[in-house]
Amino acid sequence: MTTKRIILIVLTIISLIPVILSLIGSINQPQVQSNLQLYQTNLVLQASEFSGDNISEFEQIRESVLGKNPDEAALKQYKEALKLSQKNLTQLETNLEIINQQSDLIQESETTINSIPIFSATNEQQKLQTEVNRQKEEIETIKIKIGLLEIAQGNRTQGLGTLDNIELLSFSPSVHYTADILSHLWDDKPSVLSDSESTIKNELNGWFRYYSLNQLYQVQNRNNDLVSLQEKEQEAAQKALIKLTIVAIIPVLGGLIGIGIIIFSLVQLAVKKESSILAIDERFKWKTPWTLEIPWQVLVVGFLFFGQIVLPILVSFLNINLTELTLRGKAFYVLGSYVAMSIGGIGVLYLSIKPFFPLPKGWFNFNWLSNWIVWGVGGYLVALPLVVIISLINQNIWDGQGGSNPLLSLALEGQDIVVLAIFYFTAAIAAPFYEEIMFRGFLLPSLTRYIPLWAAIGISSLIFAVAHLNLSEVLPLTVLGIVLGMVYTKSRNLLSSMLLHSLWNSGTLISLFLLGSGSN
Repeated sequence: MTTKRIILIVLTIISLIPVILSLIGSINQPQVQSNLQLYQTNLVLQASEFSGDNISEFEQIRESVLGKNPDEAALKQYKEALKLSQKNLTQLETNLEIINQQSDLIQESETTINSIPIFSATNEQQKLQTEVNRQKEEIETIKIKIGLLEIAQGNRTQGLGTLDNIELLSFSPSVHYTADILSHLWDDKPSVLSDSESTIKNELNGWFRYYSLNQLYQVQNRNNDLVSLQEKEQEAAQKALIKLTIVAIIPVLGGLIGIGIIIFSLVQLAVKKESSILAIDERFKWKTPWTLEIPWQVLVVGFLFFGQIVLPILVSFLNINLTELTLRGKAFYVLGSYVAMSIGGIGVLYLSIKPFFPLPKGWFNFNWLSNWIVWGVGGYLVALPLVVIISLINQNIWDGQGGSNPLLSLALEGQDIVVLAIFYFTAAIAAPFYEEIMFRGFLLPSLTRYIPLWAAIGISSLIFAVAHLNLSEVLPLTVLGIVLGMVYTKSRNLLSSMLLHSLWNSGTLISLFLLGSGSN
């Protein structure tokens, strides 16, 4: 065994440790998808207040998303979210207890100076405790919304019982006072506590804010404010209706077109196999001048070692505390990290294949004059139904756990145009450019020297999915990777798979932005 291979083996082991730990750690992390359902529920509740002249289209949207009764469907959704949040809290408290027990053992074994233990709480303890506190507050906020939905459905006694329960067991003072205000507003003899209006505006959002303010103004007999509120509510409902149309209807239409393309391709495959769009055989293989050691070297050194070891070490010298960064700061951090990782990865790729220049025909093609737009858009339409179906199955498998890309949560929070622009550049331009060069442009063709083309597409897609470091995303991302691989293989143009990748990430970001803005 050569020295180079020994070094590669060592680097592989070192690089895989944080990858495996990240994958294991993602098991107990909630998926962003569970929050997305609540965001969409909030939009539907807001849109349900629309009372324009022509609401037939809205009725179709409402029934297709949450059924005929938005209040009832929303209550069911929030109760499911409550169960999931309580499950997450139990897991977090269990993890915290285990770490605390380990800390106690360390503390008992440490020597003391003047009876003061040397041991202090670890960063992991503090991080977990913060997460536990955040989860508790989230559970109480969900309960407030459940109470309001119960009241809205005419179950005032049950709703007040939910709110009173929060008052007795509340972890957060602000949540406690919000529940107290709402209880007094819907009591048998309604009354108004001090700072009720400002508290409702600060602590509640969307439909819940309008519903509570409506009750407050009625109790206070503020008719002018009530009329103004209802006008604003209608305006917000109309905007929510438009957002629902974009989030729900447009992807459905795209998916239906995608299903049509899939059916056409299957029929074409059955009728004329060799000339079919789906035909993938040895004719499409690349001529690969290097052995398997080169892709191993590029993935381990350029992708894993640089991204998981070198980059975090470099960041540590900057003394950046991510928890203290603003949303803009986090956006710039994500962009800077990704650009640095891309430069490092492509640099290692270039140095690794440089001895084999000039490359055989078909490698790393960027052909602007071909039909790459047709392949990219067509691939996106095909990916829509396939990934959605797999994602629905995947959610049942993971039951809301398994982690998600942290960029999704940040995009949900971000309503700042600068933040959104940075996220868009990162996800829709930088990521497709780098990942398509690495996984489709380089890894997929390299594997065809040793295995059939269909297997190379599958394996490169699986590695692409695992590289995102979230177990719950492996299955849907593998399916997306297969479509990307098929498009690149057939078009022989990286622009086509980059366009597909960019369209997919763009669609996700736009949906997150619209859903996030609907909660305000």
